[in-house]
Amino acid sequence: MQDNATEVTAAGIARLAGVGRAAVSNWRRRHADFPKPVGGTETSPSFALAEIESWLREQGKLAEVPLRERVWQQLVGHPEGPVTALVYAGCALLLIHERPTVWLDVSAGSDERLAAMLPGELEQVIVPRFGAGRGRGVHSGRGASADAAVNTPNTPNTPNAVNSPNAVDPSAGTTTSPASVNTAPAAPAVNTAPAVPAVNTAPPVNTFPATNTAPAVHAPPAVNPASAMNPTPTTPSTPTTPSTPTPAVHTPTGPQLLPSAPLLRGAAELAAETGARQTFEFLLGRHLDANPRQYTLTPAELARLMAELAGPAGTVLDPACGTGALLRAVAPRPGQQLYAQDNAPELAALTALRLALHAQVTVRGTAGDTLRADAYPALRADAVLCHPPFNERNWGHDELAYDPRWEYGFPARNESELAWVQHALARLKDGGTAVLLMPPAAASRRSGRRIRADLLRRGALKAVVALPIGAAPPYNIPLHLWVLRRPERAPAQPEVLLVDTGRFATEGRGGPDWQAVRGAVLDAWKAFDRAGRFDEEPGLARSVPVIELLDDDVDLAPARHLPPATAADGADQLTAVRERLGETLRLTADLTPPPVDHSADPAPPTRWPLTTIGELARGGALVMRTGGNGGHARVPVLTDHDVLAGTAPSGMLPESDEEAVLTEPGDVVVPVLGGGSMARVIDDTTRGAALGRSLVLLRPDPASLDPWFLAGFLRGTANNRQASSYASTATRLDVRRLQLPRLPLDEQRRYGARFRALEDFERALRQAGRLGEQLVRGMYDGLTDGTVAPG
Repeated sequence: MQDNATEVTAAGIARLAGVGRAAVSNWRRRHADFPKPVGGTETSPSFALAEIESWLREQGKLAEVPLRERVWQQLVGHPEGPVTALVYAGCALLLIHERPTVWLDVSAGSDERLAAMLPGELEQVIVPRFGAGRGRGVHSGRGASADAAVNTPNTPNTPNAVNSPNAVDPSAGTTTSPASVNTAPAAPAVNTAPAVPAVNTAPPVNTFPATNTAPAVHAPPAVNPASAMNPTPTTPSTPTTPSTPTPAVHTPTGPQLLPSAPLLRGAAELAAETGARQTFEFLLGRHLDANPRQYTLTPAELARLMAELAGPAGTVLDPACGTGALLRAVAPRPGQQLYAQDNAPELAALTALRLALHAQVTVRGTAGDTLRADAYPALRADAVLCHPPFNERNWGHDELAYDPRWEYGFPARNESELAWVQHALARLKDGGTAVLLMPPAAASRRSGRRIRADLLRRGALKAVVALPIGAAPPYNIPLHLWVLRRPERAPAQPEVLLVDTGRFATEGRGGPDWQAVRGAVLDAWKAFDRAGRFDEEPGLARSVPVIELLDDDVDLAPARHLPPATAADGADQLTAVRERLGETLRLTADLTPPPVDHSADPAPPTRWPLTTIGELARGGALVMRTGGNGGHARVPVLTDHDVLAGTAPSGMLPESDEEAVLTEPGDVVVPVLGGGSMARVIDDTTRGAALGRSLVLLRPDPASLDPWFLAGFLRGTANNRQASSYASTATRLDVRRLQLPRLPLDEQRRYGARFRALEDFERALRQAGRLGEQLVRGMYDGLTDGTVAPG
């Protein structure tokens, strides 16, 4: 049955029909029978999906809406918002995943019958998996996370602010087969210690006044960071008794499900093709890709590294779960229990559903402010994984002064990350491991030095790992990983492992060399964990006695305590660089173009008959394609930066229903932004990559055009100038207006051979420049650290 309530925008219509938005605008003007808007605004109207599909089919512009696109449009057009719709779809997919025959029986009838029968059947699945009750639906209002800001304070008085540091591209990473494990009963009691009082002064989450605005920044009074470490208590507040955590996932009611029936049927149809888990990952991933500024993404490779540092664990907690990227990276095992909490109710529900679909383990997800209203005060987990919000001032400093979690000191107002560190330690069993993603400032801010010192003295902080730039947002700074362990006893002579993986950063935009980062970090950590110390690897890792770090600053930044890499083999390394530079310079000299003969009178410029790229495309001499679509499979993406820098494909694009444009040898790729004169011929090193945004691909017919001839003439300065348009801050190239001389194929190949030689010369110059910079940097380092003598 078609969904008459689902709406679609002009952009959605363009995707359905495989055309541009301009074509949709033309249809609206030229066709009187084009469906009328049913919602939206005057400048951005929305239309009924059923009417649009019918009109497109009548006009012969569409044979059938692709199933994936239909389900997506039903989700984004849901009357309660896409996030709530995604939760409803996840509940249905969980039923399909665990009891497929029940779904077939429930769905065999009208939408009204489906909505009447489905809640009872969902309850049979949701209660055992999540401990949820019936009749409450999603534990929040409509679409709260869709309108939220990135990494907003995790506070209960900002219900619409989405704190999602752990959101990640759900299609990335590896897929783990579900373990054959029976689900645990609804009320978990795993690794629990005697009851611990909850937050001393924080009221329950639901007693905070509802508001859609963040609290004023200047409301908290200023605090002296030094005095904040050891506050002088006056009259302690009476501890509040923790209530039973409210599960994030509730069984939707019949009235809630009735408008969702077409979406649920479509999701079930898609699940029959791809699987229930893959269907949910597709819908969640597309929602995250469609709202990139509303979520802070954690790369799948980073989540995997954090999970491996924590090691095998039966009970794992993520107190700031976002969409569950970190818990999803944990390897399933029999009897495993995963606990999640997030301030955004929809994100907590999505995490619980995602984890339940991912593996047959016990999942407990709860919505609420973790620091002010901890949902699991008695939990003692094997491992805690956390990507907390950074630089939060409104984390509960005034309310939580006497909280029992501050075993290592009361965090200053600007040290919210150290509050999360101590919360993680408080939820660990003795000997349990916590891994947190931290901003680098947390390792060196003076306001946190007393807490850092106590973490070191008591052996709680085991390792600090500096990640390469570009490992996770914010991409312009090298974030840190802190590995902590709840001490079973105070160590006699504790040491801490410091690792700096900055050398594994890459020039492209695809992130660091994760394989190298993972290998270096895990090798160092496993050796240190076994022996309690680690032999020094200059520039990469060493274990440092705690006593050496307990100075006035207690600075834990790895780069400040690691000897440079040249300290071990600086002379040999510099010799190797010098030899490679010499070889490159000799190659550069061989490739230098011959001098122009000035003895004869200069010949007048050659004037050829010209044609344009647009004319050649219309005549079939070449095919012109634009990039920007990720397709269904994850492949490396050739970016405009890669083309300009001459590097290998380094980018990534989100999955989409539109097929990616894949490069082939002999293609010519042209950047359209920036005003540079550049064109690159695809070779074996760049073949098979997806074409990125702001790039145009030209695929010449070998019988008509030589690719090197084409690329060479497209790089002419005058040619680019006449084909460019200028805005106030940018230059855009109209590739169709670029000109090319009409020459016989043999003459084209003669020019092409010369252009190819120039390309080889240019590549050699780039390599020489990189080696020269490396040699100069190595010489400066060697002279200043004593490994290279001045004479």
